[in-house]
Amino acid sequence: MDKEKQEPRGVPLDFEGVETKYANLAILSHSQAEFIIDFARILPGLKKPEVQERIIMTPLHTKLLLHALSENMKKYEDRFGKIEIPAGVKEGTITGFKA
Repeated sequence: MDKEKQEPRGVPLDFEGVETKYANLAILSHSQAEFIIDFARILPGLKKPEVQERIIMTPLHTKLLLHALSENMKKYEDRFGKIEIPAGVKEGTITGFKA
């Protein structure tokens, strides 16, 4: 990816030593003071998801993330086409995983 596209509005980012992890599941929870996002990966043969990272954010930063994700999803779909949610999967829920 082009370095200019990775740096948001002039914020210099240092990617040296950063480990990239794959997640296909996000588990969300919150309290009055913070939002918690557990990024996990569930693969065939695993009995339960493996948590890759836990991110704790303030409500304000979570709201800003939500707006940034919405803007970027719109740009993505404008360029590559609408992402269809498969039948039987309800938005905002996690289905198909038995704990």
